[in-house]
Amino acid sequence: MKVTAALKSALQNYEPPPIPPQFMDSAKASVMVLVREGSRPTIVLTERTAHLSSHAGEVAWPGGRVEPVDVNPLAAGLRETFEEIGVPQAAVTVIGELPGEISKFGLWVMPYVGLISADQSVTANPSEVASIFEIPMDWLSANPPNEIERLDRHGETQWAPVYYFGNYRVWGLTALILASLVDISGISDHEPVR
Repeated sequence: MKVTAALKSALQNYEPPPIPPQFMDSAKASVMVLVREGSRPTIVLTERTAHLSSHAGEVAWPGGRVEPVDVNPLAAGLRETFEEIGVPQAAVTVIGELPGEISKFGLWVMPYVGLISADQSVTANPSEVASIFEIPMDWLSANPPNEIERLDRHGETQWAPVYYFGNYRVWGLTALILASLVDISGISDHEPVR
């Protein structure tokens, strides 16, 4: 519980930077960074199915494009989280937002951090999600990225960490958001990636 309390405290007064002017007109998407509470809090991630037209086989956060039915980007993230892993909106306590990032497809992605209970079930929607896995936050605090890679996206250069957790390779936008969570929460003793 100390970790989630520290995370709540860090995000309570955190204001993400505004969308850069060059991305103001970009289509928007949002993702949910779900933290499972408990004696050893974890971060919930998905591995996308291999047949998808975008992000096939990649590790990703639950989330997606903001659609006309969504009242705001947060609503899109919560809707997609339910569609992809079966976690209802009522089961998520949103505690803050992390810095947005531009995706390789030109979407401006807004990450929201939400807490779920230790006993909240997650169920992969087989049409979108091949598997669901969780990384303990204490593992992140003890394990700096395995490597850093350069991503050139829409006129922006991003230096993204790469984490290897079991058989999973966490990289790209997912790893950038994960690094922001680690940096802002203060759970790590190693140097920030950026």
